[in-house]
Amino acid sequence: MHVWQEHLLADLDGAGTEQDVFNRLAALALELGFDHFAYGVRQPMHLSQHRVVMLNNYPESWQQRYAEQSYFLIDPSVKHGLKSTMPLVWTDELFLPERGFWEEARAYGLSVGWAQSTCDMQGVSGMMTLARSNETLSTAELDVKGYKMIWLTQITHQLMANRLSEKIAPERASVLSGREIDVLRWTAEGKTASDISTIMHITERTVNFHIANCIKKLNATNKTAAAVKAALLGLF
Repeated sequence: MHVWQEHLLADLDGAGTEQDVFNRLAALALELGFDHFAYGVRQPMHLSQHRVVMLNNYPESWQQRYAEQSYFLIDPSVKHGLKSTMPLVWTDELFLPERGFWEEARAYGLSVGWAQSTCDMQGVSGMMTLARSNETLSTAELDVKGYKMIWLTQITHQLMANRLSEKIAPERASVLSGREIDVLRWTAEGKTASDISTIMHITERTVNFHIANCIKKLNATNKTAAAVKAALLGLF
């Protein structure tokens, strides 16, 4: 392991809250020559929508503007991150389709940037961005720092996604019994309560009791939604 990686792990060892971890990661980004550090994590909890949490140390006025205008939906770097885990360097060509957005970002001192997304086995995706106001990100700089930036992306996702999971998906804290999971699994297969009763050798009333518990624990609207959430959470 490289000395830098050992230093990073030692610095993050025992980090507490998400803000504490974020502050330490932002300090590491500064050591790499970037004034701004951002991380967003997305949890798929529904087939038609996703929950997103973002943390960054961009100028507060830009954070407010970004949120008010829902720039997350048009940001070309975010669009890239949703499709690819390849590192991305900000360029004029990248932001050409959203020139107005790009001009605004640069007006707030966000002219040079690098981003990379990652996704874990539970479908939770995140994207880390490093940014600064000047000094073009050269090939020579990337040759020296690139592996550190990529490694920092992985560590950031590992640490931040875990700590933000309660905000993203409070359902993750729900503990389903083995019997409840089995009932939901058969529900996901399209089986009725009567079918499940026969398959599991329990009464239909017991099946409905387990389904009701699952709906409550997963904060779902019905048994189908509960089965979908359980699948997205990797419970099956």
